[in-house]
Amino acid sequence: MYRWEITRTALEQRVFAIIRADSYERVTATADTLLGAGITSLEISLTSAHALDAVATLRRETDEECVIGAGTVLDEASARAAIDAGARFLVSPALDAEVIRTGHRYGVPVFPGVATPTEMVRAMELGADALKLFPASGYAPGWLKDVRAALPQAPLLPTGGVTVKNAPEWIAAGAVACGMGSALTEGDREAVAKRVTALLQRLEEAVPSPSRRSRR
Repeated sequence: MYRWEITRTALEQRVFAIIRADSYERVTATADTLLGAGITSLEISLTSAHALDAVATLRRETDEECVIGAGTVLDEASARAAIDAGARFLVSPALDAEVIRTGHRYGVPVFPGVATPTEMVRAMELGADALKLFPASGYAPGWLKDVRAALPQAPLLPTGGVTVKNAPEWIAAGAVACGMGSALTEGDREAVAKRVTALLQRLEEAVPSPSRRSRR
């Protein structure tokens, strides 16, 4: 798949789940629960134990409809290691030009972290495929809406403090997707499945219609 195709597929549900755990078993078990609940895009944080092994396993055991990426990618070396393990997209809490260049060299989209309009413009100049607004807990959906009035071309991904309750508000404000961690994974498989089903429906309903966008 081309980079733009991977990006589109990774963000198609308007949410990607972030997994951060203290063991390989917990990472893969959480991934299995989320995938079983219907989530198709997973970010495995490199702060997790044996994260690269988990990425490799998940790539090997899932089909093309499931997009497995790596998160907390801070430098060129970790970007290359994640790609070699099979990561199909890279996410970072910071903006690093070498991470973007490394991902693009191998056809892998990169979503760097940004926190200001200046960083957003810089990230787009570097070719970022989407922009991780981090931490989103320091902002509000109204702020994102105001930013997008000036930068409508910025594909923003609020992450960090996004909840099942406020995720639709971020989408309604113009975010292309939200990154969510423990807010999705708490509880048993049945609880996660119900939460995911309800969330995906609410996110779909939150997307501004073309007629509403044209009136803005």
